[in-house]
Amino acid sequence: MSDNGRVLVFSGRANPDLAHEICQYMNIELGKTVIKDFSDGEVYVRIEENVRGGDVFVIQPTCAPGNTNLMELLIMIDALNRSSAKRITAVIPYYGYARQDRKCEPRVPITSKLVADLVHTAGCDRVLTIDLHAGQIQGFFNIPVDHLFAVNVLISYIKSLKLPNIVVISPDAGGVERARAYAKRLGCSLAIIDKRRDGINVAKAMHIIGDVRGKVCIIVDDMIDTAGTLMEATNALLEAGAAEVHACCTHAVLSGPAGNRIRESPIKSIIATNTIPLRDDLKSIDKIKILSVASLLGEAILRIHSESSISSLFDAEDNL
Repeated sequence: MSDNGRVLVFSGRANPDLAHEICQYMNIELGKTVIKDFSDGEVYVRIEENVRGGDVFVIQPTCAPGNTNLMELLIMIDALNRSSAKRITAVIPYYGYARQDRKCEPRVPITSKLVADLVHTAGCDRVLTIDLHAGQIQGFFNIPVDHLFAVNVLISYIKSLKLPNIVVISPDAGGVERARAYAKRLGCSLAIIDKRRDGINVAKAMHIIGDVRGKVCIIVDDMIDTAGTLMEATNALLEAGAAEVHACCTHAVLSGPAGNRIRESPIKSIIATNTIPLRDDLKSIDKIKILSVASLLGEAILRIHSESSISSLFDAEDNL
């Protein structure tokens, strides 16, 4: 058993519902905090419990508003560090700023590395996250990173739908490894969409590699943002003779015009998890199905606290 002391879980304001679900799974109370904004927008944090010598977990996805939620996470870590917590683990179900993970053109930042440095500098000892946009982001941290996968949660639901004649679709070449893992678990074939991006949040699906005619297509991705790529992919698949199209992702970012695009699209359903809270205006869209990752995160937290294996939560074939 770990000698890290009491396990304590705190939450920022980004996704309190998920934090409460995690605590219910762990059968503990969520830690008490006061978090509010000064009139000029600065974040104020006060930890309302004694954390000295404790094994502390801070649950805070850095979803929209990304800058505020990231700053809130850093301030909470600093407050806990200055309160003599023995170990601080940042539980970041959705790791924002992850899409800029390399220099793909001159004079651009690598924001995923910058955020990793900020989290470490604030006083964090460990990070727990789900489905990073790119696996190499783990290497940007100088502290341990436990990288979880939502595949078990999503695959279980897809299997329960009993859809016939399935083919898993990768929306671009970069997602083939992820799509292949889903196809293997579902025992079905794989197809790829050749996509070319014309600008930020602008994509054009070109042509399909693989047979989709008469099949039920499931597009698999780590996130859906403006849903532009998803709509292009859906239309291309239907034009190629697909019977129907579904989408599956871990992070339902769904920003900007995503809601209207989904409503007007011929896509049958979008399956996602609650790493990011679904905006109120999107909850009325019947096509969107949200699954909980609370038990996955709760079990991971318990295993980190007891110094048990995290990787045993997944079979080798699940490691995307």
